[in-house]
Amino acid sequence: MSTTTNNAAQIQIFPELESATGQVLIVDPTTKKCAILDSVLNYAQASAKTSTTSIDQVIKVVEENQYHVDWILESHIHADHLSAAHYLKSKFPAAKTAIGEGTKIVQKTFKTVYNLEHSFPVDGSQFDQLWKDGDTFNIGNLKVQVIHTPGHTPSCVSYYIENDCVFVGDTMFLPDVGTARCDFPNGSASTLFDSMKKVLALPEHVKVYVCHDYPPSTGERKICFETTIGEQKKLNKHIKDGVSKEEFIEMRTTRDATLKAPQLLLPSIQVNIRAGELPPKEDNGISYIKLPLNYLKQ
Repeated sequence: MSTTTNNAAQIQIFPELESATGQVLIVDPTTKKCAILDSVLNYAQASAKTSTTSIDQVIKVVEENQYHVDWILESHIHADHLSAAHYLKSKFPAAKTAIGEGTKIVQKTFKTVYNLEHSFPVDGSQFDQLWKDGDTFNIGNLKVQVIHTPGHTPSCVSYYIENDCVFVGDTMFLPDVGTARCDFPNGSASTLFDSMKKVLALPEHVKVYVCHDYPPSTGERKICFETTIGEQKKLNKHIKDGVSKEEFIEMRTTRDATLKAPQLLLPSIQVNIRAGELPPKEDNGISYIKLPLNYLKQ
């Protein structure tokens, strides 16, 4: 766990190393109200067992400090880990779950892929709030602006606390890692470029918190989830100043064609489009993950 105290928000990152995810606790220290962003429900694929080891670390800090959870936030429908949003909702029933309105597109696509039950709604109603671009909300006294940042997925949003920090999900990574893939259904390198430019228009001192980090295998640095707008504009190997839209699209498209599917893509999405709730139990009392055979490219 790492902690950063900004001018307004207190940020704590809880790394989940299996998926290289930075679970985020955003706290308004004046009111002790908080939000939990991009939580992880641990999933052992070989045994199909779930556990709450990672998110329980966040819950422990919330309870020890007597924080009040207002929001359970998602930056997008994740394809590399299961969300713990449903579990968090059981612990903090007054908190609202929220994600971008593009989630409806993801739900519609994958309802067909998984051949989900006819009654499965594709209107985002599994979440308490669907964000539109420019929406604002509060975490205590902290005012947060929602920035619609699709491209990686249609559901992607970033959360901006003015003049302080921005949480970009998978829109971009640390400068030496670059940017997210765009080859998922309804992804677009062109759209991602435009989304990143919106984020990079923020003041250069603004801290940038990414959802994932994949440090170089050389071991030259440890896992990290924080950079700045200025560093991204100067150093990000995919989107730094001077890289044209055409160059980015060519790079991203060529690179995406070589990438394998994330290990937990098929288990994750069918849970995450349900706001972290496991599929309904069948008549034997067991919940099942469906795996569409020969669907993925590799």
